[in-house]
Amino acid sequence: MTERYYVTDSDLSEQYTLYTRANVGEVFPDPVTPLTSSTGLYQAELGWRDAWERMGAFTHEEFPQDTFAQLGVVGGYCYLNASLIRLFGVRAPGLSWEDMDEQFFGAMPGVPPYKQRAGDEDLAKTQKIGETFQWALSHTKLEDLQELTESKSATKKLRDDRPDFSKYSNEELFDQYLELLKLHRKYFSQHIFTTYMATVPVGIISGVANAVGRPDLLLPIIAGFGEVDSAEPSHAMWDMGRLVRSNDDLTAEFEKGISGLIDRLLQSESPEASEFSKAFEHFIYEYGSRGPNEWEARSPSWETRPELALNAIDRMRLAGDELAPKTQNAERATQREQAATELLSMVEADPEVHGELAVGIAASAAWLPARERTKTNNIRLIHEMRMIMRAIGARMVEKNAFDEIEDFGFVTEEEYASLFKEPTSMLNIIRSRRDEYYKLLEREAQFLFDGQADHPDTWRRRDAVSEDVLAEGEALQGMPGCTGSAEGTARVILDSNDPTSLQPGDILVAPLTDPSWTPLFVPAAAVVVDVGAPLSHAIIVSRELGIPCVVSATDATRRIPDGARINVNGDTGVITVLEV
Repeated sequence: MTERYYVTDSDLSEQYTLYTRANVGEVFPDPVTPLTSSTGLYQAELGWRDAWERMGAFTHEEFPQDTFAQLGVVGGYCYLNASLIRLFGVRAPGLSWEDMDEQFFGAMPGVPPYKQRAGDEDLAKTQKIGETFQWALSHTKLEDLQELTESKSATKKLRDDRPDFSKYSNEELFDQYLELLKLHRKYFSQHIFTTYMATVPVGIISGVANAVGRPDLLLPIIAGFGEVDSAEPSHAMWDMGRLVRSNDDLTAEFEKGISGLIDRLLQSESPEASEFSKAFEHFIYEYGSRGPNEWEARSPSWETRPELALNAIDRMRLAGDELAPKTQNAERATQREQAATELLSMVEADPEVHGELAVGIAASAAWLPARERTKTNNIRLIHEMRMIMRAIGARMVEKNAFDEIEDFGFVTEEEYASLFKEPTSMLNIIRSRRDEYYKLLEREAQFLFDGQADHPDTWRRRDAVSEDVLAEGEALQGMPGCTGSAEGTARVILDSNDPTSLQPGDILVAPLTDPSWTPLFVPAAAVVVDVGAPLSHAIIVSRELGIPCVVSATDATRRIPDGARINVNGDTGVITVLEV
């Protein structure tokens, strides 16, 4: 029987027992709230199963009904079932469980080996997966993936059609939330399916590059696509930052601080202030769904807390023009063409390998940007669900049923009907759950476990200090994420909400990154992340913005002294302390 430590905790699979925070730590870096666990997380579970079946890797009948298998929650934290991910590698032609470990775990230590079981290999499923892979390789442009474009339009329309919440009762609003929830299964299934299809061309390119002794050509070949939806906000922020940088009045207002900035600009008679205000209003409309921990409805977004976006613009305005995202992306696009040409030329003598490589390179231009599109589609949907629940939360605060708007997250789906009838009936329960949530937030969830996790009380505290801090001349080995080398001052930033210590040319050292961190990449000379793997957010965005990146640098935020001068080598994955 699975031990439960928090109201959100779920049963775990007794058949597939290896669980990990790899990858999902970027999606849910913090504990999952009761509302998300009881609604959105199970829709994601079903969406993942739909994606497995679409690929041909599993059927719905292989999983228990009405319980989690691919996902799980322990101590409030969301986990992925690594056993199933490995099994996909076993069944997929041309892949292995080792390949899947590399994709999801990166260079993280302590991962146990795979143990084969009867029934793991399935020739019929292998054939079906192979057919799916061939279909994926036939697509070479993002626009070829019409269903994802349609989903993008549909989720953008949700914002356009946002209703006037004041016209609806609490019960009606919650029904609207549940209706949107039904879409989450579809969009999440698209995200998972696309994520796995993105591994196909990358695997082909990697295989050929390693075979000819040029693994260094992989990273430049899978960069510089220019159509990454999660990088779009950075371009818009950059333009606003340039406007501020070029105008003394706007600069003066930013120098006064972010607090109250928008009100000051709206009261200003400066045409530049008006121009910035209109641009920012449009930005919030287009990208207001983004923010920290954005898959969790309780979390703030750029729309609900605009200061988060303004802080990022404030960092960008300090950067020189040479760091423009479009310029960096153009350079990466050129490098991509050169690296692809070079690798293709090395296998010209083998027409079969040359043809397969050419197909893989072409397909990567569709599937890698597609993964970020499907993620963005889900975030837009979740944000509209967030706005509905915030409207309910505001009403509950007025009735003294909640202490804060975000308390809506501490009520499960099943409890809302009775809450609406007796609004103050759950206040003590909500307070207790909130207190427990923040205690769990103080812990760093166990990265990997097989069968049963350790008790959360034994997990390392987030504020724990490392006893192995790097000294001058010492180095930390991580996984190369984006090519290039940079030197600069290390800035250890644990919260994307407060980036004020990051100056242009500094090296951003972070525990993990989601899209709320993306704007901070632009002024940074390089990015170092504690965790991560080839398809992690930090790598994908750094490739688009042309910034050297190293992931899977275990405990980098604890071991690299803040303020030290360091060198980051995105080709080798080595971070060296030059001066403390």
